[in-house]
Amino acid sequence: MFGKKTDEEKQAIADLRAADKALHENSDREFKAGIRHETPEYHRLNRAANEAAAKVSWLRGGTKRGR
Repeated sequence: MFGKKTDEEKQAIADLRAADKALHENSDREFKAGIRHETPEYHRLNRAANEAAAKVSWLRGGTKRGR
């Protein structure tokens, strides 16, 4: 049904997973430290995760539509 992933697609998926992991780890760290607002670091990591998601098909967890 779906073709094989290209090397670029595989890299984009890996980049998305890494960006999401960094964002979630930072959020957990900040929450444990009692920080309840969005910090500049959170915004930086969130922006990176959104940029990575834009390169990955929504079928694979990203936000990209179409080809």
